Amino acid sequence: MATTGKVIRCKAAVAWEPNKPLVIEEIEVAPPQANEVRIKIVATGLCHTDLYHLFEGMHKDGFPAVLGHEGAGIVESVGPGVTEFQPGDKVIPLFLSQCRECRFCKSPKTNQCEKGWAVDRYDVMALEDTRFTCKGKKVLQFLGTSTFSEYTVVNQIAVAKIDPTAPLDKVCLLGCGICTGYGAAVNTAKVEPGSTCAVFGLGAVGLAAVMGCKAAGAKKIIAVDINPEKFEKAKVFGATDFVNPKDHDKPISQVLAEMTNGGVDYSLECTGNVGVMRSALESCIQAWGVSVIVGWTELHDVATRPVQLIAGRTWKGSIFGGFKSKDGVSEMVKAYLDKKVKVDEFITHNMTLDQINDAIELMKHSKCIRTVLNISPE
Repeated sequence: MATTGKVIRCKAAVAWEPNKPLVIEEIEVAPPQANEVRIKIVATGLCHTDLYHLFEGMHKDGFPAVLGHEGAGIVESVGPGVTEFQPGDKVIPLFLSQCRECRFCKSPKTNQCEKGWAVDRYDVMALEDTRFTCKGKKVLQFLGTSTFSEYTVVNQIAVAKIDPTAPLDKVCLLGCGICTGYGAAVNTAKVEPGSTCAVFGLGAVGLAAVMGCKAAGAKKIIAVDINPEKFEKAKVFGATDFVNPKDHDKPISQVLAEMTNGGVDYSLECTGNVGVMRSALESCIQAWGVSVIVGWTELHDVATRPVQLIAGRTWKGSIFGGFKSKDGVSEMVKAYLDKKVKVDEFITHNMTLDQINDAIELMKHSKCIRTVLNISPE
């Protein structure tokens, strides 16, 4: 391509400082270095983790940055040492790497990787090293991806090659939210056929968890949310029952225990609220209940009484749904193309990069499930 080896000037949404609107700027994107891939981003979802960094985490060393980590695009050029990708490949950049060489990658017990941004800077949510500059300043790459830009540069261990027939404005959502929720049910909780499940929080991740519970054969899937408008949507993904904690004057764990003869077999917390995490655990049946924390937060401790665990419950966490990232994303794209998982049904709004602050407002006020931002034509 004509741009190979050259700095690309393009449009991106820059978060100059926390708790402020993003600014559409012209940035410079350097050519890929050794083992890196430069990608033209075609479409990206807006995920709550982007908002978390901007409005909640607000780590002083995490700005300025280009946010976005749920994107899909086309390889523009590759750096030295890259053999897995070539220009024109359809890809999804990954916030969780898979080097295939470290002890974590070689173990079937985890989807973590010892390489990548998360190793020693998970609180900042970005590496110091970046290929972005704007107005003479270094701009960080959020979660190593930065999909709120027309172009980005990602290490090859954090890129998944996908089916060339996949529509990028749909499958971009498999870069985070859908895999995170679906896999939490299927891979982490290991939901069993005939079981009862409760999913707390019906954003995209929660709805994907509902979909995962259904795929695993759960017979009763209770959707829990304080926004009753979300219940109809949850039905589409397989929810059988709906509970709004605000409709009850007793703890939600008690409500669910009464509905399920003592508690659910599996609960999935998809809110990032530590109080909800506790409620989800305590909603499980004591002897064998499994509760999975899916929602991200670094701001508060989580607590429960020891007897809750002594009685036989298991409390687990899940990142990216337990999927080994490169392998899992490619498989999930194939599952979508084979009509085995839903993706289109998560999309409530389509916007452009220029409308990103409107998209953020929609998410802040729970007026969307997923907004897809169309960045560049395929």
